[in-house]
Amino acid sequence: MSLIGQQVTVLGGGIGGLAAARALALRGAKVRVLEQADEIAEVGAGLQISPNGVAVLRGLGLEEAVIARAPRAEAIQLRDYRGAPVLRMALPQGDAHGYYLMHRADLIDVLAQGARDAGVEIVLGAKVIDISLDPTRLHLAGGQTETPDLLVGADGINSVLRPALNGAAKPFFTGQVAWRALVPTETDHAPITSLYMGPGCHLVTYPLRDRKLMNIVAVQERDEWAAEGWANPDDPANLRAAFSEFAPEVQSLLARVETVKIWGLFRHSVASHWHNASTALLGDAAHPTLPFMAQGANMALEDAWVLADALSNSADTHAGLVAYQARRHLRAAKVIAAANANARNYHLSFPPLRAIAHTVLRTSGKLAPQAALKRFDWIYQEDVTKA
Repeated sequence: MSLIGQQVTVLGGGIGGLAAARALALRGAKVRVLEQADEIAEVGAGLQISPNGVAVLRGLGLEEAVIARAPRAEAIQLRDYRGAPVLRMALPQGDAHGYYLMHRADLIDVLAQGARDAGVEIVLGAKVIDISLDPTRLHLAGGQTETPDLLVGADGINSVLRPALNGAAKPFFTGQVAWRALVPTETDHAPITSLYMGPGCHLVTYPLRDRKLMNIVAVQERDEWAAEGWANPDDPANLRAAFSEFAPEVQSLLARVETVKIWGLFRHSVASHWHNASTALLGDAAHPTLPFMAQGANMALEDAWVLADALSNSADTHAGLVAYQARRHLRAAKVIAAANANARNYHLSFPPLRAIAHTVLRTSGKLAPQAALKRFDWIYQEDVTKA
């Protein structure tokens, strides 16, 4: 079907929403993005854009803008929590399938400018309080209503559209919490992702921007519940205490943490219904994932491309939305399952078991150094723009 002139409203000015807005606008749709925040501000911290996400950015014509603002990752280094190397996975450098380390705010900036360049209207301070279906009608704070031809819910884990299509979600606390922090450093760090694996916890670091800003993500298993979402402040002393036995270089970083956010990790089911006749879910609104494969942003980018592609290559809107879910549901479920499994692998607590597992990784790294990474080629090397 032709998207030319179709009135599309996208809920959420995040990665998935802005990418979908540009993808749809480039195909002729008239797109508005409703973002409840008063500004598209610097939120979150770092993210890793793997080749499957880069492929979408390339298809959207934004790859060069991203490369200009993000270092290309050279390797992933797994270490024991004391700092001993376990496995180094070199990342490809000489082809188009790069891995990039990027501040979330920088990616949002690129996508927002890309959306505006494609003619998208971005409306800030627009809070949707309710959605009526059949026909689709948005009810905004302040009393306004809207009736778009197509509504895309890219509004995250607290989506207003998802419960309208699926009923109330019932996520459960995984018994894990995560901290995020950014630390300015004097050193020009190599573009390497370092992952320290400890008993019941792990910690990831990598450089951002000019490679003098270090991103820290630290995950700990514990019984004490924490709220879901990135905006919950915590005392840096709690982070330092949780990882006090980690390597000296980790301690050096943690000592310089001045502000930190904490959030509980909850497991959500993949939505059963991603659409009706004129609405569609996208990204975390459809399939929230735990952060153990670094695929949240990449999956949202994939969703955005496939949604626009499926609609433009189908007879009508409903057929396009059916094709969209068919192309995305199984892949999303598989990626989420892989992330869940990684959480267990990083947190081995029984010392003999952890020693055996790390020995196996060291040995395999010597015999077949790329084997561990190639296990996930089905994730990283997927290119939805060529499907």
